[in-house]
Amino acid sequence: MNERYASLTAPAAARASNPATARVSTLAVALLASTTLGNPALAQSAPKAKAASAPASATAPANAPAAPAVAAPAEPVQLVRSITIDGAQRLEPDTIRSYIRLREGDRYTQAAADQVLKDLFATELFADVQVRNNAGAVTIQVKENPVVNRIILEGNKRLKEDKILPEIKLSARQIFTRSKVRADVSRIIELYKRQGRFAASVEPKMVMLDQNRVDIVFEITEGPKSKVRQINIIGNQQFSDTELRTEMVTKQARAFRLFSSGTSYDPDRLAFDQQKLRQFYLTKGYADFRVVSAVAELTPDKKDFIITYVVEEGKRYKFGDVKVDSQLREIDGDSLVKKLPMKAGDWYNAKLVEDTVDSLSETAGSLGYAFANVQPDFARNKDDLTMGITFRIADAPRVYVERVDVNGNTLTQDKVIRREFRLAEGDAFNSYQIKRSSNRIKSLGYFQEKFEVEQKPGTTPDRIALEANVEEKPTGELQLSAGFSSLESFIFQASIRQNNFRGRGQTLGLSVDYSYYSRSVQLSFTEPYLFDRNISMGVDVYRRDYNSFNYLNSNRNTTYKQTTTGFQIRAGVPLTEYMSLIGRYTFNIDDVTLDEATYYLNGTCSPLLAGRYLCDAIGHRTSSIFGTSVVYDTLDNRLRPTKGTSWLLSGDIAGLGGSVKYARITANAAHYWPVGKGFVFSLRGEGGAIEPLASRSSDPTVDDVRLTDRFFLGQPQMRGFDIRGVGPRVLRKYYSRNSDGTFGAITTDRNSWADDALGGRYYYIGHAELEIPLGAGAREMGLRPSIFMDAGAVWGVRRPATSTGVVLYTDALTGKITTAANASDGTANSTYQKYDEVFVGNSPQPRISIGIGVNWNSPFGPFRIDFAKVLKKVDGDDTQPITFNVGTQF
Repeated sequence: MNERYASLTAPAAARASNPATARVSTLAVALLASTTLGNPALAQSAPKAKAASAPASATAPANAPAAPAVAAPAEPVQLVRSITIDGAQRLEPDTIRSYIRLREGDRYTQAAADQVLKDLFATELFADVQVRNNAGAVTIQVKENPVVNRIILEGNKRLKEDKILPEIKLSARQIFTRSKVRADVSRIIELYKRQGRFAASVEPKMVMLDQNRVDIVFEITEGPKSKVRQINIIGNQQFSDTELRTEMVTKQARAFRLFSSGTSYDPDRLAFDQQKLRQFYLTKGYADFRVVSAVAELTPDKKDFIITYVVEEGKRYKFGDVKVDSQLREIDGDSLVKKLPMKAGDWYNAKLVEDTVDSLSETAGSLGYAFANVQPDFARNKDDLTMGITFRIADAPRVYVERVDVNGNTLTQDKVIRREFRLAEGDAFNSYQIKRSSNRIKSLGYFQEKFEVEQKPGTTPDRIALEANVEEKPTGELQLSAGFSSLESFIFQASIRQNNFRGRGQTLGLSVDYSYYSRSVQLSFTEPYLFDRNISMGVDVYRRDYNSFNYLNSNRNTTYKQTTTGFQIRAGVPLTEYMSLIGRYTFNIDDVTLDEATYYLNGTCSPLLAGRYLCDAIGHRTSSIFGTSVVYDTLDNRLRPTKGTSWLLSGDIAGLGGSVKYARITANAAHYWPVGKGFVFSLRGEGGAIEPLASRSSDPTVDDVRLTDRFFLGQPQMRGFDIRGVGPRVLRKYYSRNSDGTFGAITTDRNSWADDALGGRYYYIGHAELEIPLGAGAREMGLRPSIFMDAGAVWGVRRPATSTGVVLYTDALTGKITTAANASDGTANSTYQKYDEVFVGNSPQPRISIGIGVNWNSPFGPFRIDFAKVLKKVDGDDTQPITFNVGTQF
């Protein structure tokens, strides 16, 4: 680097030659040296200012004899005749004169000259100042501090510039001062300490430019991230070190905690862990527990920390007498005591006391006392080690809602939020309804999850203001999923949906599904509050194309095509706060066709070529379906529930118009439990049945419920199984071909079989799932793993007619597949294929799978992957161990 690139820690040099000038310059050197950035060696090497009465050359040798004391001559009186400023570039001379106390007509003394230096250096505008006096003509020679041209950061990889530059004082076009540089160095080091990098160092340097400008360069050595190598606990007798470490947020650095952020040292976390230890002991009855000291020591290599806690456990207490003293007329303290979770003789638990205070406050709030004060009074008896508690509920005025404020919504209309409030202006306050309002607003999915309705005092003591301070998030969803199935080959699904269309709370969606054998498109619209009344209305319009297939010589061949075009109109009204009634009407036009040239013999569908179950599905029909559903929902959040119950009971009747006649009933239910420390356990189940209302055929092998109306089960309802991989099906197994054209044994490669799922009249499925919380680092990444078990079955279809030992030929004249050994002119046809058909899977026995799954809010959108192991299946079921889907939001 050129000679203008200098370390900011180097002191300035004296630049005067005469004694008077030397004295002033030396003082400036000393002042500048004192601003060196934390470098004691440099600070000590800076020369000190000499006494005002001693010339710079009058330094006596150390071993010279002491001079006799002589009275100093009186300083002559000299008045300041003029003050001249030299060296100023950006500042006006008058501006500089305004910074000093010395004025024309004042007496000039050394003390006055020193004060000039102090005044000007205090402005931090000057790099050097010299004062010269010539018989009252005072000249102040200044050298202005340079202007910062730019700030350059070097070596910063873990902290980017956008995280550092806003935190420091210096910036482009500011006046350079060493104190600001020193403060910025400290600030940068502090930022790295917050990242757990306590070995970080910063070396500031300055590049001199023309026109008195400088570039400031901060050379950063980040160093390794400081980990917690060891956590020692001294004084614990009742609980092991491992038990206590488990309660702490800070964890010891170990290989299996590679992705955990809890292994980094954080002083704030150290203080929090002391509170965690105290909370743990208080829940175990140790009311006298205290942390005597907590010391964090940096290892000699400055890479890791060793933390040592000294604790004093004290004695273990039990609950004594527990009472409730209520001054509110509506609350009877004696009756509440019977409902309290703690009883005399139980081990003392501070968490129960805290929960009881919250419960009593909520009870008072549900009666309209928003500001009821519940205080526990403790009566500690150290003789018998009991802790008596009296919960005192102070008298308070009944509170009413004065106003409801909605803030932060830029897209969503106010009415969309306000209509979810269970309280309105003038209503009596009710804490339960406030909580319910918060849950309903969160369940909309339009706002960030950390939302609560805030309570603010009103204009009078009996009034309260409710504030909904929302933070909107993207409500558009673009979901993409892809996969590979042995049945469908490549699968692609995409949907785009706006859940808050035009900020009115409406939902508008378009979905497209595509695979090797199926395609569908659906457009839907939902208005949750029709004409601003609590009535929901929705409509779906769709088109679905389904191609069934089989295999011949491992070649996939389409056997029939089904197209369904239809619409559904639905409306819903609330019955209670948690229950709703939904009515719907669905009209479908189904058209199932088959290639007559390939699969028809003598003008009719041949079961030997296409299968009886496929021939049975051919035709044109219409379905007119009326249905109703009853919905019950107490979930705290419909999008990501942690507690509550929901169930749905639906019934449909087809036959009031149309050519299809059946009755169908389905039900599903779910319950969620928070299982402490972030775990959420859920049980979900569903089932259904369909019964025909008319007979379709006298043939006992023909089921009266059409193939397209039956229930199917598999992925994604049951993880571990392929799409429609569970339940009744017909497998057409082909024989291998020998080199001489004859047939050998049946092939064992399932992918070469024709696999047609038939569905069933009845089904059930259950899920048990435990969501596992991870550390703070994983939560920030949006990772939510879970373990699950799925069990279910579908069955009840009539046994179809099947064939064995069927030989297919290639017609010598037409080239089409036929069952005839000879062509129409008597020519022998060549053999094409031979197969056996088996009917399997028609059993109510549960299929069971277990596995693990991970939800990840990735940078490119929500991602879900499941790994499943099938524990129990029935012959014919098709498994799929890995599934995933990915989406994004906008």
